[in-house]
Amino acid sequence: MSAPGLADKAPLIVIDLQTGMFDGVHEPPIHDASGIVERTRSVIDWARRGGRKVAFIRHDGPEGDPLAPGEPGWPVWAALGQAEDEPTFAKSVCDAFSNPAFGDWVAGQGADGVVILGAQTDFCVAATVRSALGQGLGVTVVSDAHSTLDNADETARQVIARHNSEFAEAGASVLTTKALTGN
Repeated sequence: MSAPGLADKAPLIVIDLQTGMFDGVHEPPIHDASGIVERTRSVIDWARRGGRKVAFIRHDGPEGDPLAPGEPGWPVWAALGQAEDEPTFAKSVCDAFSNPAFGDWVAGQGADGVVILGAQTDFCVAATVRSALGQGLGVTVVSDAHSTLDNADETARQVIARHNSEFAEAGASVLTTKALTGN
């Protein structure tokens, strides 16, 4: 099953779901961490079954940051089950497309769209969604498979809901895991 209007080849982009987002060592885990893992695994399985490519984006923080290369929080969260042939693209700013190799990989999939989930909603997910839309790509955001932390003004749940509305207003298709995968 495929969501209406979703290009058959649109690759899945898993943004910054790294150990530091889940382990609680330097910051609390992202909102609904266990649910995010479950739904992300469901979407990854859906993508693989449908022959879609999956890529992981990893934030490379500066020296001393919990997400700095080589730090315990830096690797992609193992519970997601990244396959050996699924690439990881590094970035040091919010927008995944800042890495030209990632942009080339997306273009090489022969699709005119991408499926996006990950962390953090209000930073790297939002920047990557905006960038993809700005490049004319169709964007599907998995509304219940991206997350963030509470901030001074909003709970994580409020941030996620607000961004889902903003993504839709900007032209992205915003679907739940169940609506996307049929599971």
